[in-house]
Amino acid sequence: MQQHSDQQPTDTSRAALLDTFGGPDVLDVREIPAPQAGPGQLRVRVTAAGLNPMDWIMTADADTAARFGLSLPAGFGTDYAGVVDQVGDGVTGFAVGDRVFGGALSRAVADFVVVDPAGATAANEAHHTPDGVDDRTAATLTIAGRTASAALAVIAPGPDDTVLIGGAAGGVGVFAVQLARIAGARVIGTGSATSADFLRDLGAEPVTYGDGLVERVRALAPDGVTAALDLHGTDTVTAARALGVPDDRICAIAAQIDGVTSANGANAAAGALEDIARLVATDRLRVPVAATFPIDGIRSAAELQAARHVHGKVVIDL
Repeated sequence: MQQHSDQQPTDTSRAALLDTFGGPDVLDVREIPAPQAGPGQLRVRVTAAGLNPMDWIMTADADTAARFGLSLPAGFGTDYAGVVDQVGDGVTGFAVGDRVFGGALSRAVADFVVVDPAGATAANEAHHTPDGVDDRTAATLTIAGRTASAALAVIAPGPDDTVLIGGAAGGVGVFAVQLARIAGARVIGTGSATSADFLRDLGAEPVTYGDGLVERVRALAPDGVTAALDLHGTDTVTAARALGVPDDRICAIAAQIDGVTSANGANAAAGALEDIARLVATDRLRVPVAATFPIDGIRSAAELQAARHVHGKVVIDL
């Protein structure tokens, strides 16, 4: 577990904030009054916050932000891990000093977050961090892990399947590849030429995306592909259809396509996140952390993540 610096007084909190919606260049780090836990709430001293594409997508413009219930000034980041330091009245099952992780919608990149551990909202929550899972890793699990779990539930891979996963080296892909392999499926993962070794290490057979994808997949899997996940756009859906995969065994997470089921983290089954954390704790699933930044490097971290070429996850250390 990363140790949090105690130089910050507990009546203030550093937080990444936006006074206008836009790209990474509008992100600033400021001192704000530290939030306090009310009845039914926990306050968490954050030690690490993981970044996801949704962080910058939902703060890019006012209309999108409004759909997520965000207003200015807005915070940034959703995945967090840390240590409980306040327990509100009525909270059971948590104590000061407990290690926790979860989601705090667009406010995770801060010294403190206040969450509702009994809430039904996926991005306002706390879960106990299992022994064997460090805080940096715990801070990567919530959004990407749930999204991968929900997408795989649509196609239900098993030992008789060959699954094509588009965008396999990205933040959701690292979970999807490994979960499909744990389910016994063969996985072919698309990525850039430079991601081939990374994908092999995850358990996927790499194939470069772009023109000729269908032919390259056919060469790898002459007996056919039986299911597909598109974690980036629509190209993998198009390829999967050309390879004869039926629509009911195709899932997309970043596009709405007639006939194809879409999935996101909110669709994940109850307990999916805890299951993923247990897999990490028992070394059955690993989460590659591509880069870490201090909170003052939030603009650089967001730019790196938004470029969508990162192999694994980007984490802010606090």
